[in-house]
Amino acid sequence: MITHPCFAVEPWSLRETELSLDVLAQSESVFALSNGHIGWRGNLDEGEPHGLPGSYLNGVHERHPLPYAEAGYGYPESGQTMINVTDGKIIRLLVDDHPFDLRYGRLVAHERVLDFRSGILSRTARWTSPGGRTVRIASQRLVSFTQRAVAAVVYEIEPVDGPATVALQSELVANEQLPRFEGDPRVAAATESPLVPEEHFAQDTRLRLVHCTERSRLRVGAAADHLIDGPESVRWTAQSEPDVSRLTVTADLVPGQPLRLVKFVAYGWSGERSLPAVHDQVDGAVAGAMGTGWNGLVAAQRSYLDRFWAGADVEVEGDAQIQQAVRFALFHVLQAAARGENRAIPAKGLTGTGYDGHSFWDTESYVLPVLTFTAPETVSSALRWRHRTLPQARERARQLGLSGGVFPWRTIDGPECSAYWPAGTAAFHINADIAMAVVRYVAVTGDEEFERGEGLDLLVDTARLWRTLGHHDAEGVFHIDGVTGPDEYSAITRDNLYTNLMAQQNFLAAADAAARHPDRSAELGVDDEETAAWRDAAARMAVPYNESLGVHEQSDGFTTLQRWDFEATPPENYPLLLHYPYFDLYRKQVVKQADLMLAMMECPHAFTDEQKARNFAYYEALTVRDSSLSASCQAVLAAQTGHLRLAYAYLAEAALMDLDDLEHNTRDGLHIASLAGTWIALVGGFGGLRRRTGGDGEPELLAFAPRLPEALSKVAFTVLVRGRRLRVDIGPSHARYRLLEGEPLAVLDHGEPVTVTADATVERRIPPSPMLPEPQQPPGRRPLGVLVGDAERDGPATHD
Repeated sequence: MITHPCFAVEPWSLRETELSLDVLAQSESVFALSNGHIGWRGNLDEGEPHGLPGSYLNGVHERHPLPYAEAGYGYPESGQTMINVTDGKIIRLLVDDHPFDLRYGRLVAHERVLDFRSGILSRTARWTSPGGRTVRIASQRLVSFTQRAVAAVVYEIEPVDGPATVALQSELVANEQLPRFEGDPRVAAATESPLVPEEHFAQDTRLRLVHCTERSRLRVGAAADHLIDGPESVRWTAQSEPDVSRLTVTADLVPGQPLRLVKFVAYGWSGERSLPAVHDQVDGAVAGAMGTGWNGLVAAQRSYLDRFWAGADVEVEGDAQIQQAVRFALFHVLQAAARGENRAIPAKGLTGTGYDGHSFWDTESYVLPVLTFTAPETVSSALRWRHRTLPQARERARQLGLSGGVFPWRTIDGPECSAYWPAGTAAFHINADIAMAVVRYVAVTGDEEFERGEGLDLLVDTARLWRTLGHHDAEGVFHIDGVTGPDEYSAITRDNLYTNLMAQQNFLAAADAAARHPDRSAELGVDDEETAAWRDAAARMAVPYNESLGVHEQSDGFTTLQRWDFEATPPENYPLLLHYPYFDLYRKQVVKQADLMLAMMECPHAFTDEQKARNFAYYEALTVRDSSLSASCQAVLAAQTGHLRLAYAYLAEAALMDLDDLEHNTRDGLHIASLAGTWIALVGGFGGLRRRTGGDGEPELLAFAPRLPEALSKVAFTVLVRGRRLRVDIGPSHARYRLLEGEPLAVLDHGEPVTVTADATVERRIPPSPMLPEPQQPPGRRPLGVLVGDAERDGPATHD
């Protein structure tokens, strides 16, 4: 979309200079507003035309059955789908009885701007009605970071070329008619009119609707109140029905005399509270918003974002698109998590219904690393949600005959809600992904209270899973059989390297945390014998390696499989999963998304530099990137192994996944993990940020290995570490470290210790990059980012 002529490239905003209906659904996703609790897609104020109407509350879903042709033990029986809740965005306009609809009359001008620093979506339009009257329309919209239950809209209408009678209809609408659903009919049935009316109300300027979902039994309330500013002729009435509550404001206007409406909307939901309780909750929240006022909400929003950007901004010189994209990415990653407060972070955030609103392992592996260094309070919240689902994880483990907990492949509220599928059901690595998110969060923040409480619970239950899922062979080597790693084109394998190395870290982290908190460990039934078994399994973990090729194996025997015939695969047959049977993919050397590369990124201590280079070259030739999760970690490994031009190309692919609509599915919502991957590629790739795990009494250190591609003249970023704000400025030849806040901090620069203080900037020369032959990708699968000096751009790839 960023290449669409109606979109401008700007450093701190996303601007659409004219309305283009051919990208309307995509623009609704990129202009979405959220605070992690409430999500409003960027639909037009008047509601139509639209691509996908969307108002979401984190955790509100409906259940639907998952029938199978043949029953199987342990198959999940019920799915969950995020639903469209009561829409509070809508403000319809009539000008001399003509409804404001961009498909009729003449749209003279139209502009929308999403400002990353203020968190406000602004819109201006000039429209001539079918009756010939021209009006000016302006609106602003926000979803509050500081008042979690609140969103607000200010709407202004003024005639330009003569008097007009106008009517504004501000509505709360439940069970909106959605576009025809082309996928699973069971999901369609669950999302069609999912809200059962319980209460409707309209009086003076106040509106309210309360509904309940039929199967999941979640009660949803929405309330609105208004401030009206206009001429003496202004008048209003209110009315309500079971699914609609409406305030109608009318006025006779002349040029220079606008009508202004401020709408405050509050949401609440619960699976336990009564109707009166939810009713009172939303009424109280909207009253609080009225007391704050629009200007107060705007000021609080700006203050919140000022604090965020002071610890999170990434500056890029040399590529204006990447500069815009990384701020767009950080803004939306924050929106997905800011006020989730012990709820999941869905794969699409609250920007659309893609993946049914489910959360996956990429939350812990892609999104939480970014938030740990930029907004750590959101990470403890997300991990507390995982902790809250431990009972379901333990029940799933018992069902599968295992110990500890088995976390779901995909879920909204804890139970597994993905139908049986080898590439998902056997993806036990999510346990270690969660455990490593705990370890990362505690290491970077020093939150010992969290580690002693929820963190230790998560580490112990995940470690217990690995001990019963794996086994020692006759020689004492510890194997984990029948699992699926991140690469979904290889399923039910033995000793997936990523899974094994992450489980190894999980074992050691659980044992170390148990030793630090012996009283809590005793409460959990952890004794010396159990921690010794964890350490022994970690020490004897199988690490598949092909001696003749000199590369690690993605899983045991992977390099002996027949290679996929890439030369005979036409470009239009990607993604492969839509054109070839899975059984064929499973038995060939072809990689959907970076798997062993992700292992090298997450467990760098397990590989020498030479092994990383050989592994990267080998698996680069097999990886087709049929997943949006791949490009960012390929960028990191390309940068680590000295392929800076290639890393830059992968950065561009991750950064523009949604802004360029590379997968042609941005209409369904944003790819939050790929957005997070933009930061990972810049900070983890070109900044070389790693955590060097301490050992033998040594403290854990942050390590940096900065190095830029020729296309970029500067990358600067700030990270938050144990109460400190560290700024890193990277240029072509030197890197500078400066402590903006906090006590002195010891870090590593290209392996050399450096102590950074607030008194002086530390400058270090960047060593030259190793000169290695550039690895090759499968034919037709070069990265979508334009390589420096290349005129060529491959055709689009489609990912999940």
